[in-house]
Order: sequence, then structure tokens, then C-alpha cells
Amino acid sequence: MSNNSYSTLTILGSTGSIGTTAIELIKLHQDKFSVISLTSYNNIQLLANQAKQLNAKYAVIGNESLYKELKDALAGTNIEALAGEQAIIDAAKITSDIVLTAIVGAAGLLPTMAAIERGATIALANKETLVCAGDIVMQAAKTHNAKIIPVDSEHSAIFQVFDFNNPSSIEKIIVTASGGPFRNFTKQQIENATLADALKHPIWNMGAKISIDSATMMNKSLEIIEAWHLFPIEKSQLEILVHPQSIIHSMVNYVDGSVLAQLGTPDMSTPIAYALAYPERMTSNSSKLNLAEIGNLSFFAPDYEKFPALRLGKEALQAGGSAPSILNAANEIAVERFLNQQISFGEIAQIVEKTLEKIPVSSPTTIDEVIAIDRQARQIAGSSFS
Repeated sequence: MSNNSYSTLTILGSTGSIGTTAIELIKLHQDKFSVISLTSYNNIQLLANQAKQLNAKYAVIGNESLYKELKDALAGTNIEALAGEQAIIDAAKITSDIVLTAIVGAAGLLPTMAAIERGATIALANKETLVCAGDIVMQAAKTHNAKIIPVDSEHSAIFQVFDFNNPSSIEKIIVTASGGPFRNFTKQQIENATLADALKHPIWNMGAKISIDSATMMNKSLEIIEAWHLFPIEKSQLEILVHPQSIIHSMVNYVDGSVLAQLGTPDMSTPIAYALAYPERMTSNSSKLNLAEIGNLSFFAPDYEKFPALRLGKEALQAGGSAPSILNAANEIAVERFLNQQISFGEIAQIVEKTLEKIPVSSPTTIDEVIAIDRQARQIAGSSFS
């Protein structure tokens, strides 16, 4: 928290699942936070309502054609309406203590970088920022003295039990996975799964894109790449473990045999609260963990044959350079097409693999180079449809 006893806060992507959960937390702790800016791409009504409830200074809609509608929705308030993708980047530049980056996909990269370059504390819920440009982003954070606190439940769990002062004492990191809705499906059933099936996550309530990533298990591929950038470890020290109950959010194994884990109910309120209050803790509205009621926790090795996205992520991590950015861009295009029911579920991983095969791995050193690679991968993935 800042010296004023409250923190000023910007939320990039306030109308998505992470953003709305964060706002419910802020309502519980209005004495701790003063909201500067809220952004959304299309959801005018919810954005306007949030801005009014929290008395934000700025409300920003990414879709420029919706500017007048947003301005009308904010009539009679002191909230300034802004519009356009550049306006979202500009909102990230406006002074605030904490920037919660909850924009889904590579679209979150430029706004997050803008916040890093002014030395803000980043509550990072946009994993694609590090997947696409991890080396550049982490170097920028170091240069500008920006602190990055992970919000993903897995990375928050690791962050809470990782000994940054003695990383040589760590044997490995275990990133847990629920296994998604298709954990018990056969390979053929998975390949022919319907959109309705893929959106039915058994544990987590998430947006459509993240739900599909969980169903393919591409989310775990993105998470291990993100973890490698966040924590001082070798690539070989990262493992995935399927844990259907999603109670243990990740684990850190130490060389002396100790295994430290962070546990909690599967509710994003907890990691969001941790990131926003860090280094303190604050109450959240998540239900409390009752292990006696749960009774049993189970664990399984991941199945790389049934879930080829896991193999693709592992290969992209090992290849490094532009490979993770290509992986992410192709996946975003393939998921979009599946959500539009233009391809089958099994074709998502196939399109990602074809795209990775077609683009040579390079070593981007600037965000512009990353964006160019991202654009090329999207074009190739988009042309992979029959």
C-alpha cells in the first residue's frame, strides 16, 4: 500500500472475469484503493457502471466507434471518456501505484509495457505478455524498477512459497492443472468435442478463450513459459501435474526434500487480493478451504498424447526466442475460429503446430519485432484452414 494508506489503481480489462472479480474486492476495501482508470474493449454499459460505482477518473473503451455511446453513458459525472486502442495504452501511462493487467491475449502487451516503463507495480493477469515478449518485458521491469506480482493462481502460488533469496535451494517447480473438462475423455472424443463441451469447465468459471485454453491444456503451456520468465530457474526444473480438485495451486520442491505448496479454494479472489495488497494481505470474499469436507486430493501425470498442446508448449519453451510468441498467436487465431465454429476442437493444436513449422525461430529484441512476428503467425494460422 502507498504512504497515503491507500493505493491508486488502474484496471486494464475491467469488464472481464478477472476485472469484475477485482472490482468486487475493491468494493470491500474502498478505504484502501482509489481507482484512476478502467478499460474495456466493447462492454460499454458495464464499464460505465463500474466507473460510476468506483468514481474512476477515466473510462476507456477500446472500440473507437463506441466513444459517443460511452460519453453519453457517463453524462452528468466527472469521469472522462476516452476511446481507441491507443487510449488504452495512454491509460496505462497515467500515474497510479498498481496496474492490474487483465486484458486477454497479446492485446495486453503494449498497455502492460507502457505501465512497466513508468515504474508501476504490475499485478499481472495477462500471461501472454511474458509468453510473447518475456525477455524484453522482464528487462524493462528491471530497468524501470517496476515490480511484477503474478495474478494467475498458479504463479501466485509459486510466488508465495518461492525462496528468491536462495534459488539454488530449489529442485523444481510443479505447476498444477485441473485437467479441464476432457481429462477423462478418449483422444478421439477430445478431437471431436463440441463447443458446448469445451466451455464446461468442471472447476473454474472463466471467459470463453481461457476456458478453451484449459480444455486443450494450452493454458498450461503458456503458464510454464510464463513461470520460466518469472522465477530464476532452468527450463528443466518445470513440471506439470494434473490435480482435478484445484486446491493445491502449485508447488515448489526444495533440494532437502521439502515441498511447499499454496492451497485454497478455486477462486480468483485470493490471488487477486494477494497481488493488490502485496506485501500485506487483505480479506477476500472467497469461500474458506475446508479439507475435511473435501476429503481427498488426487494427482495424475499429464497425457501428452491426448493433449498435444502440452508438447507444443514444451517445444516452444525449449526453442525460446520467437517460438512462444508464434505459439500464442497461432493459438489465439485457432481458438477464435473454434469459438466461431469454423474448425473442430482437434484442429486447434494442428493449426498451432503447422504455424510453428512454417516460421523460423528468431530472437526479437524489441516490442516492434515481437508484434511483427505475432502478425505473421496470425496470418499463417488464419490461412491454415481448408
